[in-house]
Amino acid sequence: MGTVPLEKTPQLEVANQRFLIEGEPGALYGGAVHYWRLDREKWSEILDAVVAMGYRMISIYIPWEVHELERGRFDFGEINPANDIDAFLSLCEEKGLRIVVRPGPQINSELTGFGYPQRILADESLHARNARGTRVVLTQAPRPIPALSYAADKFFEETALWYDAICPILARHAYPRGGLVACQVDNEMAYFFGLNYYSSDYSEASIEKYRAFLAEKYGSLAGISKAHRTRYDALEDVDPPRKFCARQPGDLPVYLDWAQYRENYLVDSIARLADMLRERGLASIPLFHNYPHPLGPGGASSNFTTPFNLIALERVVDFVGFDVYSRKELFQHVRTVTSYVSGSSRYPYIPEFIAGVWAWYLNPGDLRDEEFVTKAALMHGIKGFSRYMLVERDRWLDSPIRRDGTVREDKAHVFGQANRMLDRLDWQHMDLLAPVALLANRDYDRLEAASVLVSFPGDFLETPSTFSEYPNILTVDESDIGFQQPVQLAKRDWFGAWYENLERSRAGFVISDTEADLELLAQRRIVVLTTFEFLSAQTQRTLVDYVRQGGTLIIGPTVPTLGADMEPCTILSDALGGNSAGSAELGEGSVHVVASPGDMAAVLGRVLAGLGETLVTVDNQLLRSTIHLNSANPKDVVVFIANPTDEPQTATVTAETPIVACQDAWSGEQLSSTEPLMCELLPYTVHAFRIALD
Repeated sequence: MGTVPLEKTPQLEVANQRFLIEGEPGALYGGAVHYWRLDREKWSEILDAVVAMGYRMISIYIPWEVHELERGRFDFGEINPANDIDAFLSLCEEKGLRIVVRPGPQINSELTGFGYPQRILADESLHARNARGTRVVLTQAPRPIPALSYAADKFFEETALWYDAICPILARHAYPRGGLVACQVDNEMAYFFGLNYYSSDYSEASIEKYRAFLAEKYGSLAGISKAHRTRYDALEDVDPPRKFCARQPGDLPVYLDWAQYRENYLVDSIARLADMLRERGLASIPLFHNYPHPLGPGGASSNFTTPFNLIALERVVDFVGFDVYSRKELFQHVRTVTSYVSGSSRYPYIPEFIAGVWAWYLNPGDLRDEEFVTKAALMHGIKGFSRYMLVERDRWLDSPIRRDGTVREDKAHVFGQANRMLDRLDWQHMDLLAPVALLANRDYDRLEAASVLVSFPGDFLETPSTFSEYPNILTVDESDIGFQQPVQLAKRDWFGAWYENLERSRAGFVISDTEADLELLAQRRIVVLTTFEFLSAQTQRTLVDYVRQGGTLIIGPTVPTLGADMEPCTILSDALGGNSAGSAELGEGSVHVVASPGDMAAVLGRVLAGLGETLVTVDNQLLRSTIHLNSANPKDVVVFIANPTDEPQTATVTAETPIVACQDAWSGEQLSSTEPLMCELLPYTVHAFRIALD
């Protein structure tokens, strides 16, 4: 983990889903502009076009690959004028733009080397290895490259040369001296899209880190041997699993440990890079990271936690977001990802939010998709975002601004309209009304990832095949492994059933996972979680504490009696007095056990009835809606209504108190305050209304 503490300053702070500048919520919505890919004489004209659309922030990739001439020698405009990052930052400040920088070391950016100099990619001592010990290759356009190991000390020593060169320039522009308000640490840490459980990283350095992780977790070699049901004579005898062979619960800890290690691998790597940035002058600005979207390209359904651990990563950086590239037909994908970020992060932010498309994307969509996905993300609590890309360039098409500075007026109008809508809504002061948290169970997601039987390479190219590196029903072991049912498959069905029942109940809810601590859970009045025979001791303790402090917990189908180590663990069961069904009071709160999906609706109905009346109601069950309240005035309400279907729909909106004013947030039109409010929605559209209640 990080050794340099996050330094809080009165100028910039991330807390309570706000990006605070001088103590006030700041708007952090903007887009990417790649200075080194543009003619320098066009910079000013391009930035003027960005400002004209209403953007207040520029996100900037800074490529090591482009700036390094040879090891330890760099060009920052002395040779190629377009490489003068210092001048570009100064120009952004002159235009009144806030700045977010992304100096890597990995940036992707559709560069052949993903931002790394070729000498780094050619160094075999830095290559990641798969379970067979061979080199891991990232299949991408225009040609494959080797995936690097972030376990190797040499990798960080080489990165330090880059940071030594770029950080002094960035530090001169850090707020309050300049407009630089945040810095991204690396990019899309996901084993270079090799997310299959057995694809990476089995390098010698990584295996050493795995052994050290186990030694810290279990305290001794004897502790590791006991947990793994194996006699190890020396730490060097411990080897990570290389294929799934579990046949009974006692076989599972070794696989679940490898899954947990893979999460820690990503967190520890980002922590080390973050410390390096802070040590080089960036300790006063928030640091963040972006995970790739966690459901597979195009919204494929899968586990969406491991190896991504957003909550754990926010213990070493200030905030974490998921990138969103989607289309209007994939509303549930957008809803799931953005709700998860809203339910888990200190600041719900989309670091890459599609604008235009990479040249090899099979289903890019069009402007209607971008409008729909934008509103769908906002309605589920996203507070900030960066459009990728605002300006067209090589290997990127159809952005609102062409690389010569001219504007695509239709796209500029839509993106500008979205920004104006945020201003009309006073968006930075609005809070999503979501008293319920639906938790993904990280223990079971780890098991699903571990039980994959077939390995596929990373699907960066999004091949037409239905297979990918993400585990799914076609590739996961179907055996019950000694449980009442195959947990690795049943957990998906149960999560989906909870989700559907919460949608039908009209309850405001967000998604999070079992990494959540008590402070995060306490923000919700009701927590819903799928539980089978086993659940980690830490999660059981957190849930019991949550209930005792007044929370309502709904679980099912089973009260767990084992921990993640498959040893007896009855923390939750003991707190319930051994009850395995029905409802029980515990401290100031209550626990409800649901034995089958058919009982979900009745239990949710009884529990949700205790929340009180809903401020605003939308009658059409085919539509989806969310409510947002002004933090300073609960009578100032924003209502989003989405039609995710391919048929026109009609909605009737009613409120528990009279509506005294209503504005269409997209158009700015003031609507009649006569109740009820009638709303016509074309297929794949979202409407937003700002409503003043009596």
